[in-house]
Amino acid sequence: MLEVRGLHVHYGLVHAIKGVDVSIHSGQTVCLIGANGAGKTTLLNTLSGIVKPSGGTISFGGEEIAGLPPQRIVAMGIVQVPEGRQIFHDLTVVENLEMGAYLRLCKGENIKGELEEIWNLFPVLGQRKGQMAGTLSGGEQQMLALARGLMSKPKLMMLDEPSLGLAPLVAAEIFKVIRMLPRRNTTVLLVEQNAKAALKVSDKGYVMETGRIVLSGDANFLEDNEDVKRAFLGETRED
Repeated sequence: MLEVRGLHVHYGLVHAIKGVDVSIHSGQTVCLIGANGAGKTTLLNTLSGIVKPSGGTISFGGEEIAGLPPQRIVAMGIVQVPEGRQIFHDLTVVENLEMGAYLRLCKGENIKGELEEIWNLFPVLGQRKGQMAGTLSGGEQQMLALARGLMSKPKLMMLDEPSLGLAPLVAAEIFKVIRMLPRRNTTVLLVEQNAKAALKVSDKGYVMETGRIVLSGDANFLEDNEDVKRAFLGETRED
């Protein structure tokens, strides 16, 4: 579904992404783990068209998308749920969801069925559909951000730190939904500081350090890797 080859990104003189290769197949959940400042969000923003690459290729479904504007990329089926939720605080829950389906509504599509699915996935949003989004709890806002992304019926959903700042029980609910997404024909690219939880819901993972991919493999391999355990899972080998 997605092939990234030799991707480079610069912010002025800062070389933020340095020759990154990433491959994602349809139906997979792939996680991207690494320390703050490793380049994870920059990579997502580049795939979304928010940041322009300075080199390399990005192929989605066999079509080159590097440098395309964000609205074109969304229309092709790539949606990003950004870090920090970035919901529309002064709109209601339903209005936020309608914004997620904006391109579909412009085509005259009926979104009633998708709204019913959202109420089933996130019952609390159904109970608060007329409430201003800015008055929701942090966990409810994260649910809304995820639901808003789903309203565009994405082929690839990119999630940036979906559990950030959430209580453990709420984060577990978010990961439960993430695990269900491939069954909804939604492929997932997940950036997550909670590496252990991310690997548990993923088929494959990449480890980023200072703009480079330094390790990749299936999720079980990364969970068992001593360097990953020491750096990201809070585990150390006992001699």
